[in-house]
Amino acid sequence: QVQLVESGGGLVQAGGSLRLSCAASGLIFGINTMGWYRQAPGKERELVATITSGGRLNYADSVKGRFTISRDNVKNTVYLQMNSLKPEDTAVYYCSLRRTSQTYNYWGQGTQVTVSS
Repeated sequence: QVQLVESGGGLVQAGGSLRLSCAASGLIFGINTMGWYRQAPGKERELVATITSGGRLNYADSVKGRFTISRDNVKNTVYLQMNSLKPEDTAVYYCSLRRTSQTYNYWGQGTQVTVSS
């Protein structure tokens, strides 16, 4: 089992920045992909960014150049640095982890990010 705990969400004005953190614990098994997804009211959950344990990166087109994902494999923690935030970035942000051998994700409880115009 894996537990994921997010932190760092909050309220920020357009153009501002936030940094999200997600700490993983439990049976992580080393080789995995961690990432961030978000869900706005009335919309489906969408991928924001992912990073493998080897450092391979993937970003949604909507956040390229503004968001940066990183991870600390020793601490089993993934980060999302969000710059130049826009009102359309407002959503609940969820941390995820998936082992290479599995077809499902573990999910955190989510953290609210609100960007005011």
